Amino acid sequence: MKKKTMWLVAAALTAGSALTGCSGSGQPASPSAGTNTPAQKTKFSISYPTTVSTGYHTRIPDLSKDKWVLKLGELTNTELDVRVTEDAKMNLMFAGGDIPDVVGVIGTATTKSLSGSVESGVFMPLDDLLKQYAPNLMKQVPKAAWDAVSYKGKIYGIPEYLSNPSRRATFIRTDQLEKTGLPAPKTVDEFLNVLRAMKKNGVENPYQMRENFKYADVIFGAFDVLPYKDQFEVQNGQVVPKFFDVENTQKALQVYKTMYDEGLIPKDFATISSTDYTKNINGGKAGIWSANATGLPGYRTGNTQVTPSAKVDIIPSPKGPDGKAGYFYYTPVVRSFYINAKTKPETAAGILKFFDWMTTEQAEKFFSLGIEGETYTMENGKINYKFPKTQEDNEEEGFRSGTLWATHDATYNKLRLQLDDTGRDTLKAFDTVLAKEGLSGIGFYPDLSSFVKFPDLAAQQDVGPKLIIDHMIKMVYGKEPISDWPKVIEEYKSKGGNEIIKEATDRYNKKDGVIELTVGK
Repeated sequence: MKKKTMWLVAAALTAGSALTGCSGSGQPASPSAGTNTPAQKTKFSISYPTTVSTGYHTRIPDLSKDKWVLKLGELTNTELDVRVTEDAKMNLMFAGGDIPDVVGVIGTATTKSLSGSVESGVFMPLDDLLKQYAPNLMKQVPKAAWDAVSYKGKIYGIPEYLSNPSRRATFIRTDQLEKTGLPAPKTVDEFLNVLRAMKKNGVENPYQMRENFKYADVIFGAFDVLPYKDQFEVQNGQVVPKFFDVENTQKALQVYKTMYDEGLIPKDFATISSTDYTKNINGGKAGIWSANATGLPGYRTGNTQVTPSAKVDIIPSPKGPDGKAGYFYYTPVVRSFYINAKTKPETAAGILKFFDWMTTEQAEKFFSLGIEGETYTMENGKINYKFPKTQEDNEEEGFRSGTLWATHDATYNKLRLQLDDTGRDTLKAFDTVLAKEGLSGIGFYPDLSSFVKFPDLAAQQDVGPKLIIDHMIKMVYGKEPISDWPKVIEEYKSKGGNEIIKEATDRYNKKDGVIELTVGK
């Protein structure tokens, strides 16, 4: 794929200085690195984050005895006590005090899910440990990712990172599009016409919406008014959320309302969970939806299980009046992992070696292909991979290659994708579609402190502030007039928004923990 350049300004984040002078052997770190005798197994507990309440991990009674976990332990000389925790329920874990040795979270060091635990000293700084026990990881992870998992100049997290910030894509059931006789939509108006034609042909959910507009934000993208935490922009000398653009926000809301009024989205979209969203798509109920591009193989498998003739493809997102299209650029960190400050020093050292091993070719082959002789064979240098055939197979593969592979470049798994046509189509989508769309923005790491003071005004990575989302939903349902959007902005300002804007503007001007996400074309 064409290499994109992500430009980041992180003026006050000094973690990068800790990387200066870091040396690495250039060789994979073994579990017994630094010793001449076989190392004892490192035993530790680890929690991996998830956003769904279904999938492979829910079918295994004891994940610590799962074959992939046991094999990972064998390869890394560790004994793993594994749990998978829904990111939305992380606060319960912290409230209960049952905190594993390693805690994974979706996002960065100051994400809401961590409940302020990094700031309050629950986890240990890793700078010295990384230098000593994970030199290859230090070299491989981009500086911007280390910056994003740092707090007050110290590295606290081990990041799963992205080298390409454009990940989300617009998916379509091509077989349903073909039945409409229309071409793939290029504009918002054409998008609506395709949805109407699909509805006429009996597609249950022409566009699959979801609660909080999450993974349902293609129209906000077309009008460049995404309400997320890294979607601030400069307006009249102030740094403000993009939904301050009244004209385009109203236009986007009017499109969503049209979709609702004409039955082009589910009537109960405001309560459709992540789990039901996935079920609807894989159940063949959706015509168009938004998702991570790497999900193409899974969606093809899921839809063809229900309808063998189903065709699923990625298409360019519909463009708005200013020619903008697509989804937000991700910060350089997808997930990150933190070591409990109470963990014994020798265990912490073993944990760092465990993560360092994930940079090796052996790790890439294990996570991507599984176990030789079981899930793949080699013949004259050619890989013969046992491809997943069912949704359950897909979920198992996703657990091994996605959940367990805690730190690596998560843009896509090239080794796995290049093995079949669907994978090669995914790589092509990154090159020809995602490379040409996406929305830049301004974000702050650590988060704005005023977000803590005004939680209903705090946006998350891909969810807008509660106050804003509540009004948006009411306007789509017709319970409030869209013409009242200026009043919503005034309400936002009066309930703490003015303080948020002042802090954002001050930090932007001082280059204090500012991240500007954009892409060189």
